[in-house]
Amino acid sequence: MIKTLRLKNQDEILIALGIQDRKLRALEKNFKVTVFVKYDSDGSGAEMSVKGTNSRVDKALAKLQQDLAMNDTTKQLNLVKDSRPFADNIVFRPAHTRPVEARSENQKKYIEAIFSHDLVISSGPAGTGKTFLACACALRALELEMTERIIVTRPIVEAGEKLGFLPGNIEEKVDPYLRPIYDAFYAMLGIEKFNSLKYNNILEIVPLAYMRGRTLEKAFIILDEAQNTLPAQMRMFLTRMGIGSKMIVNGDLSQIDLPNKKESGLLQAAEVLGKLKNVAFVEFSGADVVRHPLVREIVSAYDKYDKKHDKEIK
Repeated sequence: MIKTLRLKNQDEILIALGIQDRKLRALEKNFKVTVFVKYDSDGSGAEMSVKGTNSRVDKALAKLQQDLAMNDTTKQLNLVKDSRPFADNIVFRPAHTRPVEARSENQKKYIEAIFSHDLVISSGPAGTGKTFLACACALRALELEMTERIIVTRPIVEAGEKLGFLPGNIEEKVDPYLRPIYDAFYAMLGIEKFNSLKYNNILEIVPLAYMRGRTLEKAFIILDEAQNTLPAQMRMFLTRMGIGSKMIVNGDLSQIDLPNKKESGLLQAAEVLGKLKNVAFVEFSGADVVRHPLVREIVSAYDKYDKKHDKEIK
């Protein structure tokens, strides 16, 4: 006989199938049944068909329904646990320094989008907290067991010095490009905790080129400096998303270092993905700058210069 079970979303798919289908294979082995999975065309859910003798199919379905019910209970507990820290806009509480919190309306909107969407694309000037807040949200998700690991990546685009002329091996050459991400985690975790997460592969910081060929499940993935991706790189990155994962894409369209600025993958992504329902777009402005007060004035001055320059060209 064959019976079916409806999986309503990606969370339920992950619970039923497990990472890399491990739970599905265990279910087939333990209950001596055959399972077929038909995914919805938009990837939002799936239908699971269990084939075997009556008693074995019923027992397998009972186990699946028990797992799904336990997840619903856990979600409710997490919502209660989750509500307290966010009541005062606090995202993450480091042990040794002040809490990380939203300091502008756009930052608050950004944080809310991260926890309510699978993909968030943000753009805005330097100093608006895009990278730092994304890292804080990732640590928060890890703390609440909403994710199993954090992966942060950046494209390596030469702006000034050529990589070949920099001293050291390839890791030492790319390290300066990844340094701002290290700094963000150092500030929130301290060096010892950071090194522990990194050593145990819970936290991974890599150049974008290292992402090719991977499928990342139950992961919180951040792409920083996305304005310097080519369209093909952006497409490659976005298709790394596996079941139970969340992606944050950050960039500053005023700091494109590509030879042809119109080829930015961030620009194209906004156009291509604009109508997808589980993708959120957040745009920061100079008013959201939270660095030295002079940085806000610098951003504003350059914006005025760019607008004036564009008019002169036209």
